[in-house]
Formats: sequence, structure tokens, C-alpha cells
Amino acid sequence: MHRIGRRENQLAGTGLMDAIGGCSDPANREEATSTIRRANRALVDLLARIAERKKATPAQIALAWVLAQKPWMVPIPGTTKVTRLEENVAAASVELSADELGEVQDGLSKLTVQGNRYPDNLERLTGR
Repeated sequence: MHRIGRRENQLAGTGLMDAIGGCSDPANREEATSTIRRANRALVDLLARIAERKKATPAQIALAWVLAQKPWMVPIPGTTKVTRLEENVAAASVELSADELGEVQDGLSKLTVQGNRYPDNLERLTGR
């Protein structure tokens, strides 16, 4: 079992591929972001394939996956756009079958999601 948090936050919401990898040096941020995006692309592609079959968005699939883990788990994606808020809320009506949940879990088990939720300087402020 893996820790819920960093991975799901990187996969859900509008920041699906925008993790900056904890790179606090602006000169290296673009290169680090590009490397992280390439490393995480297989999982994003998997979510996109499931989303296409379900007529949903990859972000909705990621949120639906989190919702399916435990009844007491509630993702709290952040957004400033009403359209994204509506998209995120609609994820609650996306039902993933046991096969689809297994497909996501299998994809997660085959890779280590790269990048941090926050740049190093901000991560230190979270108390973790």
C-alpha cells in the first residue's frame, strides 16, 4: 500500500502534469519539469485511456480513483476556475469498475511517480 497524498495530488485536478519536482532553482526548473513529465507520462496516458472510455477527463478518473479507495477519503483539489470546480465535482459521479480500479493500481505499481508536491523551499514549511 502506498501513502495517499503526493501521488494523488499530482494526478488529480488541473495540475495533472504540472508538478515542478521540488526544484527551487528557477534556472533548472524547466529542465526538471520536463524530465518529471516524461517520467510520469505512462500513468497520465493510462488515466487518459480510461477517461476516454468513460467519457470523463483524466482528472476525474484520478479523483474517482481516490474516492474509491476508502469511504472516509475525500480528495480536496484546488482550483480558481468555476469550470474546473464543476469538472472536479462531477468526478463523484464517475464509477470505476473493479477492472478499472485494478488497471490504475497496476499502472501505479509499475512506476514511481516522480516530483514533489511543492518546491523544496515550500515543502519544508509543510511540517512533514
